[in-house]
Amino acid sequence: MNKSFSALKLAEEQVTELDSQLLKRKLRMTASPCDVEATVDNRQLKTFCSNDYLGLANHPDLIDALAKGASKYGVGSGASHLISGHSIAHDLLEKKLATFQSQHIAQVRALFFSTGYLANLTAVTGLARLAPHSNASIYSAKLNHASLIDGVHLASAQTKANVFLFDHTNLETLTEQLKKDRRPLKLIVTDGVFSMDGDIAPVQPLLNIASEHDAILLIDDAHGFGVLGKQGHGILEQEQIYSDRIVYIGTLGKAAGVSGAFICAHESLIEWLVQKGRPYIYSTATPPAIAHALLKSLEIIEGDEGNKRRTHLYRLIKIWQEEMVFDTWVKTSSCTPIQPIVLGSNANALEAAKQLDEVGYWIPAIRPPTVPVGSARLRITFSANHSVDDLQKLISTLKVIERNVSGKISS
Repeated sequence: MNKSFSALKLAEEQVTELDSQLLKRKLRMTASPCDVEATVDNRQLKTFCSNDYLGLANHPDLIDALAKGASKYGVGSGASHLISGHSIAHDLLEKKLATFQSQHIAQVRALFFSTGYLANLTAVTGLARLAPHSNASIYSAKLNHASLIDGVHLASAQTKANVFLFDHTNLETLTEQLKKDRRPLKLIVTDGVFSMDGDIAPVQPLLNIASEHDAILLIDDAHGFGVLGKQGHGILEQEQIYSDRIVYIGTLGKAAGVSGAFICAHESLIEWLVQKGRPYIYSTATPPAIAHALLKSLEIIEGDEGNKRRTHLYRLIKIWQEEMVFDTWVKTSSCTPIQPIVLGSNANALEAAKQLDEVGYWIPAIRPPTVPVGSARLRITFSANHSVDDLQKLISTLKVIERNVSGKISS
């Protein structure tokens, strides 16, 4: 058959349209462990793009723990948690995760998931189901991660919840909307660290607002867990917050270096999610060997080694903020390992990423819809495995490439 059926034709046309707008994404395959150097297409590239903030993804102790976990528990769980897939390894991990937040959430309990996306979908949709039939309101920060956005959309479709968007840098509109809201369930949803800008949510003011208007505050701390706080427990530790109305979500495939995610909340809310959180109920449990490895990761995070790694990471951030000065590109004032450089157009961002690749750096261009139109960027991320020399060389390289790109685009 020579003629494509309609769906194939539509797919080809849509992908061609994305390409014409410089929005087509491409996969690149690595042949090496996750670290500050990667083997890509038989070339060694210095990476400043992963979320392995503490440099644990290739840590020998975690590799050993995963191997021991596989030897003890096998390589699969066999079923969902509520059938037969819930292992003692999962239980031990959840108990340990709960202790991380025990000073910040009343009567806390943890629930482990295979991905952060799944955790966010479960949390948002499950909590909205506490008050179905248009009796719930969801207030979502405009720059939230896609998993939160999708969770809000799905919750609204399932329960007819009313949805409002708010600017996390200006909470007046949020407060005004909540003053008028008479629905019995109100859910405020925000990232802890915004993944494309690297700025931190105003969690204490948000908690004050949630308390005043009897709302739940859901915080996705995907990029803060392991990095923020004296012991790496995350944004609640850093801000010294305590409440029974917080739902805290952390990711275990970023700073923790392994895989998965978790929800921490009051035990009553967690029990509700176990009963009614559809993504949790109907997903096969993560292999227990992963949970076993994560126990070692948590030990490192809150121990002396984790503290040393965070100290070095924040030294890199300080050097970057003080020494990286651009003429035309825009650098944010982020105090996290996420350090974006806004170039504006898709063409500028792609050209900068291309020139970086040519001199041995892997820093992909980030374009819409991941970021707003007109704010395409390079998203620089630091790892505790980067040296000061690595950073100084990157700074020198970027200064040269800024001049090259500006000249090429304008000519």
